[in-house]
Amino acid sequence: MTAQTHRINHEPAFLLTAKPWRESSLWLEVFSRRYGRVALLARSARKRQSELRGVLVPFVPMSASWYGSQELKTLHRAEWLGGWRQPQGRALFSGLYVNELVYKLTAREDPHPALYDALHIVMQTIANEANHVAALRRFEWTLLTELGFAPDLQQDEHGGAVTADRRYWLRPEHAPLPFEEAGGLPSGEVQGVAVDGGSLIQLRSGRFESGESLQQALKLTRMLIDFRLPEGIKSRQVLQQMQQFQTA
Repeated sequence: MTAQTHRINHEPAFLLTAKPWRESSLWLEVFSRRYGRVALLARSARKRQSELRGVLVPFVPMSASWYGSQELKTLHRAEWLGGWRQPQGRALFSGLYVNELVYKLTAREDPHPALYDALHIVMQTIANEANHVAALRRFEWTLLTELGFAPDLQQDEHGGAVTADRRYWLRPEHAPLPFEEAGGLPSGEVQGVAVDGGSLIQLRSGRFESGESLQQALKLTRMLIDFRLPEGIKSRQVLQQMQQFQTA
C-alpha cells in the first residue's frame, strides 16, 4: 500500500463519539460513507483557539480528511457541511440512540455506503420532524439488514412466501415461522415475538400503514438489536429513566 492511499480527503462523515485524549486532543469515532467507522485523533481539538471546536459536533454531516496506516488515524481537516439544525429536546435522545447503534454494531473500516445514506436520512428527519418514529424503524431495519443481522422477511422457514394474512413467530437468526407452529419448538427456542405478516411486509418496504404496524416493527427490531447488544443501550436507558422521573 502506498503512502498516497493512506490519505483520505473530503470524506462525508458523521461524528459518533468523542472522548478526551491526553492533554488537549480528542479521540473520535466517525462513520464515513466510503470507509465505514473510522477512529481519528484530532490533535489539539480541545484548545480554545482550535478551528475544530465548532466543527466536531454530532448529528449533522461534516467533511473529514485524515491520514495514517494504523487503526487510529490522524484527522487533518474537518469542515461542517450542515444542512439542518441539531436535534433538540426528546429528538436529541433519538440522535444519541442512532449514533450508539452505529458505534456498537459496526466494525471498524467496514464500508457500508447504503448505511451511511440511511444515517444521513434519519438524522435529517430527527432534526426536522417531531414525529420520526417511522424513520427510526426504517433506519433500524436498514442497519440490521446491511450488517447481516436481519432475517429474510420474504420467505418463512419452509421457503413459503410471507403473506399479509398470516401471523409469524420471529426469533434471532431464524426466518419467520408460521405462528401456529411456534408451540412445537424446544423450550430453549420459544423466546421471540409474534408479528403479523402484513407488518413484516410493511417493515421490509419501509412504508407503515398504521400505528399497530409500527409497534410490531418496534418489537421485532428491539428484539434483534437486544440480541446483539445484551449489555443494553445507554441512550434508551437514560430516556426511560427520565420518563419515569417525569411521571413519578
